[in-house]
Formats: sequence, structure tokens, C-alpha cells
Amino acid sequence: MSDNGREAALYLDDLVVGARFRSGEFVLEEASLKAFAAQFDPQPFHLDDEAARQTLFGGLAASGWHTAAITMRLLVTSGMPLAGGLIGAGGEVDWPRPTRAGDILRVESCIQAITPSRSRPDRGIVALESLTLNQRDEVVQRLLAKLVVFRRPA
Repeated sequence: MSDNGREAALYLDDLVVGARFRSGEFVLEEASLKAFAAQFDPQPFHLDDEAARQTLFGGLAASGWHTAAITMRLLVTSGMPLAGGLIGAGGEVDWPRPTRAGDILRVESCIQAITPSRSRPDRGIVALESLTLNQRDEVVQRLLAKLVVFRRPA
């Protein structure tokens, strides 16, 4: 696994199926969890400790969209240094278990497929699986993303 602190930007030509990337870490604070929920997903199990205990989550849980936003931050800042940035072209996301306040998250990614574009030879689509894990190595999010990745300029 690569520890991509500040590596050189990667182009489509640099990538291979099976390549792995590992991000840095992010600690999810309770205040941040509640602030995100208040603004974007104001449900009781994201906002109120007591109410959350009475739900299937059994306690305060981060919004899945907050976990997705943290995942994106980790991918951009330390997870996969793509030239031109991480440009999404679709995807699928699953949250197999809740993210909790105090969790220390990291993202481990693996390239699943690389498909050069037939109509635009300067780019291709990379299928990337990214697992967001907590400090117990439990998967809290699985993202299958299709990314637009550019070829190295001539």
C-alpha cells in the first residue's frame, strides 16, 4: 500500500488494476457529527444521544453522507493523487455499520478496472473500490466509484 502524503500526481498511464492506496486518518468529533447532521441530515439518531439509543443504531450515529464527505476529503488530501483531481462519473455507496463520534477513519482503495475512452483518447474511466474503515478495522462505508482520469499530456 502506498502512503500518499504528497506524491506526484498520477495519470491514467500510471495506473494498473490492483493498485492500492491508503489515506491518512480523520478523527470524527461529536460536535462535528451533530453540526453536519443539523445542516444536512437533521434526524434524531444523528442529533440526540437519548433519541438515538431508541433506534436501530442503538446510539448516536453519523449521517452516511457525513461519512461520505470525510471519505472524499481523505481521498483528495491523502488517498489517491490523481492529476486533475478526483472527478466522479457515478458510483454506488453502502454503509454496512454506523460511524460513531470518536471514530478514527481511514480509506483503503483498490483499482478494479481501467477503461480507456474510445471517443476521447485523452482520458479513461477508472473503477475504484474505496473502503472507509474505523480504528477497529470495521468497514463503515464501501464506495464503488467511476472516476474520469486523464492521460499524461504529450
